[in-house]
Amino acid sequence: MLSLGRNPGEYLVINGNIVIQVVSVDGDLRLAIDAPKEMPIVRGEVYEKRHPMPQCLKRLKEKSMRW
Repeated sequence: MLSLGRNPGEYLVINGNIVIQVVSVDGDLRLAIDAPKEMPIVRGEVYEKRHPMPQCLKRLKEKSMRW
């Protein structure tokens, strides 16, 4: 897993066709996501209601408990 710090206006490009941009950090972090229409984007809490937690998130939660 990659962990990055980004400032408002900065962005990430994933696989050349997904862009995630930080649009605001005033109180709450706000992201803008541009991805192909066939690529589902679902908030984590919604995803977890329908699917088991992905292994990468399980590892992340285990690591954060040690910090």
